[in-house]
Amino acid sequence: MDAEGLLEAALERADALDEATDPDGDEELTPILLAVSDNGSQMISANTRKFMAMVAIAQHFGRPATPSDQAWIESLNGTLKHEWPHLLAITDPAILRAELDTVRTEYNTARLHSGIGYVTPHDEHTGRGQAIRQARQDGLRRAAQDRLAYHRNQRDNQPNHDHPDVV
Repeated sequence: MDAEGLLEAALERADALDEATDPDGDEELTPILLAVSDNGSQMISANTRKFMAMVAIAQHFGRPATPSDQAWIESLNGTLKHEWPHLLAITDPAILRAELDTVRTEYNTARLHSGIGYVTPHDEHTGRGQAIRQARQDGLRRAAQDRLAYHRNQRDNQPNHDHPDVV
């Protein structure tokens, strides 16, 4: 929340709840985030629900036994298991936390993502994605033109087999 500039707003919301202006509790705060998850015990616990409400995060739960409700997180889990299989063998929480920090940085700032046109999420998030994709297209177009020009020039240097004395 802090990285996205939402922490201060969440804390202000939490303070506002302490100063409850609506004694009936009917006033509904517009959520500032949406947390999408499965129906795991951590996410449906009373303490989690209270915390989410306190910082104005709405919760949405996927349907049981329907992984397609959360295809993006299922895809992330598959990518993590495939590209960083060593994570599955880590049993020490401190080591896992450090490794996940490293993986998160690589995943968001170095790894190209096909779903967003082979740019990094960081590039897309900061608005550079479209410029990178356009520069790539321009480069491919120039390379194709250069390749055609090169081969056309090479054709003029080949011997003419119909007229051996003509080069």
